[in-house]
Amino acid sequence: MRRLRLALALATVLLAAACGSGSGPEAPPPPPQAVTAESVGHYCGMTLNEHNGPKGQLFLTGRAAPVWFSSIKQVFAYTLLPEEPKTISAIYVNDMSTAGPDGAPDPAAWIDARQAVYVIEGRFIGGMGAEDAMPFSQRADAESFAQTHGGRVVSFADVPEAYVFAQ
Repeated sequence: MRRLRLALALATVLLAAACGSGSGPEAPPPPPQAVTAESVGHYCGMTLNEHNGPKGQLFLTGRAAPVWFSSIKQVFAYTLLPEEPKTISAIYVNDMSTAGPDGAPDPAAWIDARQAVYVIEGRFIGGMGAEDAMPFSQRADAESFAQTHGGRVVSFADVPEAYVFAQ
């Protein structure tokens, strides 16, 4: 009888494991949120409205509020630093393909950071007063920007760690 109970218990555990979490299909990622007066940069502790240049936001699984970033390099740093959570459900950056003639990003234009292309190692000064990666939804816009401001065009996965942490 003891063996039967053990076998039934093991079968129940294996059956539950085979069924997955039981929560159904994975929920879609949360949509990007608008920058408000309460949007504070994760690393700098300042409101995002105080900075020029493109911004970033990411969402952690189980957390409704985004983690905000005053620069694009900070978004990359968060994903690379071992001490930061890795339960990222979505990452968004301002789309510089929609920037105005003054070069300011449209505050309502957010794109999936992993789908964007970036101009890195250019001369454009970003939100924290230093050279920053510029995200674009359109490769042609990124290439045109790089011709004007220098730098090179890379994908999210191809942004070098040495670039992100360079002073």
